[in-house]
Amino acid sequence: MPAVMEEKSMASAGDMQPIIIAIAKGRIQEEVVPILQKIGIFPDEAFFDDGERQLQFSCKDSNISIIRVRSFDVPTFVAFGAAQIGIAGSDVLMEFDYSDLYTPLDLNIGHCRLSVAELEDAEGADDMARVSHIRVATKYPNITSRHFASKGIQAECIKLSGAMELAPKLKLAPCIVDLVSSGRTLTANGLKEVEVIAKVSSKLIVNRAAFKTRNLEISEIINNFREAVQNA
Repeated sequence: MPAVMEEKSMASAGDMQPIIIAIAKGRIQEEVVPILQKIGIFPDEAFFDDGERQLQFSCKDSNISIIRVRSFDVPTFVAFGAAQIGIAGSDVLMEFDYSDLYTPLDLNIGHCRLSVAELEDAEGADDMARVSHIRVATKYPNITSRHFASKGIQAECIKLSGAMELAPKLKLAPCIVDLVSSGRTLTANGLKEVEVIAKVSSKLIVNRAAFKTRNLEISEIINNFREAVQNA
């Protein structure tokens, strides 16, 4: 009997654990705040301070906790169960393609595109079609390899985390694959966009195992997000 009582007590304590939402700092964080406020999720003030070193934030009057991480880390935190819910760009989801993630909703924020770009005076996409091998600077090696493989081209991916636009100018690689919004950064660095690989927006993602074990709580959050997006 005591063992049974102890098991029930532990289960009850587990049920009280907060739902953790992983959010990418930067542009996605800024654009998702109005949605969070619409559905009654109000993070601590420190969440809005870019200089704050704290990474996890409680939410007022809610059993929800938010972690603020790099955009490329959001799917990993959710896929491995460290967070139950996340908000990530479709570019990152394409790159990692985790089977443990359920994507119930496009939040209609974070719009941009994932594109191939090269120097202004380069031959362009038509010239690429005539080669069998190409070197590409990118932080999306999986997407890039798949994209060029679909054209019969082997892509040698040089992985960079930033300053992608320097690669063609300094002859590290003749082209890059990166996110493009206005295109001003490309132009400022003497590059042109030659091909769009995918349109990008931010998605709500859920850990599949958590969705089964905490279905009521997570379903309510998903429905709240959905209603907020539909009424935006």
